[in-house]
Amino acid sequence: MSTSGNQTVARLALIGIPMAFFVMGLKLLAWWVTGSVALLSDALESTVNVIAAIIAWGAIRYAAKPADATHPFGHHKAEYFSAVIEGVLIALAALLIVREALPKLSAPTLLEEPVLGLAINLVAGLVNAGWAATLIRVGRRHRSPALTADGQHILSDVVTSAGVLVGLLLALVTGYAILDPVMAILVALHILYQGWKIISHSVSGLMDHAVEPEEEAAIKEAIATHADGSLGVHDLKTRRAGNATFVDFHLVVPARMAVADAHDICDRLEAAIEAVQPGARIAIHVEPETEKAHGIKVKVQRASP
Repeated sequence: MSTSGNQTVARLALIGIPMAFFVMGLKLLAWWVTGSVALLSDALESTVNVIAAIIAWGAIRYAAKPADATHPFGHHKAEYFSAVIEGVLIALAALLIVREALPKLSAPTLLEEPVLGLAINLVAGLVNAGWAATLIRVGRRHRSPALTADGQHILSDVVTSAGVLVGLLLALVTGYAILDPVMAILVALHILYQGWKIISHSVSGLMDHAVEPEEEAAIKEAIATHADGSLGVHDLKTRRAGNATFVDFHLVVPARMAVADAHDICDRLEAAIEAVQPGARIAIHVEPETEKAHGIKVKVQRASP
């Protein structure tokens, strides 16, 4: 990620903290006005948003630190830890919601001041929707797992708020007060599912998951069309660490090729890969044709005479 990209991501993460406090305040106000356990469940999820926003900001700042003697490959994976913690907090919020909702199943009550409370919650949902869209768009553009996870969590909060509003409106129209705690439990299940998705994606990143298939195909195409002069490529490996992509492979060259000529091929390949995978960290192992090749092979396209 470029310096300007790092600054953009860090700035949005910082703005996310007061935004989370503002939305949480609105939802707590909606609960206080109505006494709805479903709105309380929505507000409890927003408290998680506040904690997650603070953690994401810290992780993004740490991940942007340059490589050093003790972390020669950089600090990119810090963002994955932030996303895992956020997923765990989401699961905790879901359990708290269920704890609040279960007693209400046996003694449900109708809402107090429902119109005002629902209107306040609607405003909070609209604010969250706009903010979530911004975080996800910028997070994906700059490959920030923490920012993207935060946006996806807030987006799930928007879905939650919409479900709560629909459920409470049905409770008001039908007079069935039990729909309030039932909706709260459904909200908890939805939140739990979102938390699991965030955790599983982040753990995959911590385990050095390869790039997406279409990205790998583009890398292979770049190698195949810019490796003229070599005899082939094998043992191609990729991995993603936060916003950084690592690519390494073995390049087979004629046994009598000069080092300078092999180096020129490597420079050409690095430029071609960076064109399709900006900012990629590339390691190329050059070996003579007498070496036995193993692993994934990339066929080199010969230039026309």
